[in-house]
Amino acid sequence: MDRYLTLEILISMPDISVKLGTKLTLTNPIMTASGTFGYGDEVSDLVDVNQFGAIVTKSLSLEPRVGNPAPRIAETPSGMLNSIGLANIGLEAFLADKKPFLAALSTKVVVNIAARTEDEFITVIERLDAEDWITAYEINVSCPNVKEGGIAFGTNPVVLKKLCEALRRTTKRFLIIKLSPNVTDIAKMAQIAEDSGADAISLINTVYGAAIDIYSRKPKINTVIGGLSGPAIKPIACANIIKVFSAVSVPIIGIGGICNGEDVIEFILAGATAVQLGTVNFMNPHAVGGIIRYIENYLQQQRLGAISDIIGCFER
Repeated sequence: MDRYLTLEILISMPDISVKLGTKLTLTNPIMTASGTFGYGDEVSDLVDVNQFGAIVTKSLSLEPRVGNPAPRIAETPSGMLNSIGLANIGLEAFLADKKPFLAALSTKVVVNIAARTEDEFITVIERLDAEDWITAYEINVSCPNVKEGGIAFGTNPVVLKKLCEALRRTTKRFLIIKLSPNVTDIAKMAQIAEDSGADAISLINTVYGAAIDIYSRKPKINTVIGGLSGPAIKPIACANIIKVFSAVSVPIIGIGGICNGEDVIEFILAGATAVQLGTVNFMNPHAVGGIIRYIENYLQQQRLGAISDIIGCFER
């Protein structure tokens, strides 16, 4: 009897794998958000990194960056402000020190790249293209372009188009463009990215935020204005996913305030094919396991065969 019950359970288990277009399949829709999980090895004693459908590395630039001076992180109601300044070890140290761990993972590895110029983006990708353990690149277009007066790549349609086209010419690897919400029309930016060669769009990056200590009268982070993440921005992220889903045909990776399985289902109903866990990793590094179980239980309760059945299926 137990054998037949086990067989019945196995047969009825829903499919939680997701296809990001025709090029990339993840075992489940849960990814890490860049900057909240290091390069994976830092947290590998706490959580099985291979539980994730993919791990997205901390932002990587050609040369090492020390980032902004402290204080550069502050808690806010239902969120977190940060102004890390894209601190990272640089390309050479990444390949020397982080490759052994990342290359041994069974899950997919996505390298997030942040650069100051188009040429720097291209140089980093050309170097990384020789590494067969890397599945995809996520391009942080929220960083300032020093050749365009410091304007962020992702806030100017012409600059974004030029960058995406250059990157598409450079690599055949899966290319994810990570968009900022701090623009007038994020759907237009997503369309430009898609038309210029992006395989997927990830959104949203952090929202502008600030916090002031009322006793010292000083800002709580050194740069005064930073990036707000966490549950406070989840409705903003959800709204932007809905906008972009109706504007593009490439897959969307939803980011912003996800803490539990309900949040994941909400983002997928809004139009995301996959999602990234960010700030929640600081509060609960083990969240991924419970989220995956929730998704499986939800699909069974709803009598659905696959997570892909509900992408963009919220009722207006």
